[in-house]
Order: sequence, then structure tokens, then C-alpha cells
Amino acid sequence: MSLLDGILGRNRGPSAGPFPEPPPASPLEAGTTEQEIILAGGCFWCVEAVYRELAGVVEVTSGYSGGTADTANYPAVCGGDTDHAEAVRIRYDPRVIDLGQILKIFFSVAHDPTQVNRQGNDVGRQYRSAIFYADDGQKAVAEAYIKAIDEAGVFDRPVATELVPLDLFHEAEAYHQDYAARNPNQPYIAHVSAPKVAKLKAVYPEKLKPRG
Repeated sequence: MSLLDGILGRNRGPSAGPFPEPPPASPLEAGTTEQEIILAGGCFWCVEAVYRELAGVVEVTSGYSGGTADTANYPAVCGGDTDHAEAVRIRYDPRVIDLGQILKIFFSVAHDPTQVNRQGNDVGRQYRSAIFYADDGQKAVAEAYIKAIDEAGVFDRPVATELVPLDLFHEAEAYHQDYAARNPNQPYIAHVSAPKVAKLKAVYPEKLKPRG
């Protein structure tokens, strides 16, 4: 078993094969320095904590996608009846990290994409796995990568991530932003979020932002 398989085997089902590389990036239009993607993979504190560590990621914002503006608030979303997912908006420099690599981290570290309407003990449609794509290009990359993951037999169940056209992203309340970084000793962060960040650092050290 490789280091990747061993570490990624924690917090998900058995692996039957290595994690595939994502589809190659499309050529960038001249002058492109920033792109964004909206991802949902359980509690947004955890997903945000992972992506803020990556080189090329400019900004990560926690929020809500999938429901209406009047229900885009934490109490309503936690009730589970809004059709919002807890999501993160990731703004990144595609010259440093492209969408395929963003998705590789999403599927292999940030969450378990085989779980339906839950992540671990967080249960409800607000914790579903989803990619809110902004255009056909993002959709095509996501579809191709999900197919490659399933065909490689990486997980013991098919990828359950929903592909949904992006309507709106609603930024979450200020106290949710950078929550894990500001509250490292909070029990949920210590036991759920921190292990994901540790996994990222162990498996993909070359993708991290430089320190110092």
C-alpha cells in the first residue's frame, strides 16, 4: 500500500486502486490570473481549512449555495429544509493550481465523496457533496474526473457528488470565515478539521503555500 493509499484510507472506505490524475487544464486566455469554483463537502469549516493551505489559492470563503437568498443563514440552513449546502468559494490562480488539482484535493482529502447527504456524523442535505459549476468547461472537467475515479476503483462505492449549475453563492456570517484557523482548540475542529489538514500536508506537501 502506498503512502497515499494508507493516509487517504483513513476516514473513507477501502481503496482498490491509486488515485488518478485529473484531466489536463484547458489553455488559459491571455491575462487570466484568477478563477473560482464553488464546492460543497460537508461542514464548510473543514473544507475551508484544507484549501487555505494550498499554493495558488487566493481566497476561500464559506457560504451557502443551492437555496434561496431568504434562507441563506446558518440557523435556517442547519434546519435542513432550505436546499442550501454549506459550501466554499475558492478563488485561485490557475497559473499555479488548476481546476483539476483543486478537484483532486476535494475528492481525496477534503471529504468523502461517496457519502450521500452527510459527512460522518454531520447528517442532512446541507452536508451533501456537490460541485456548483459556473460554465460547461467546469462541468466537463468534473464529469471526466468523477468518471476516472470510479473507473479506477478508488473507493468502495461510486462517487455521489452532485454536479449543479451555479445560481448564487451567499457568503456566510462573519464568524464562520477562517473558523478553523481562529479556533484550533474547538473540539470539532481538533477532531474533524485538523486531521484533514494533516492529511493534506502528509500527502501533498509540494502543493502547500510556502512558509516563512
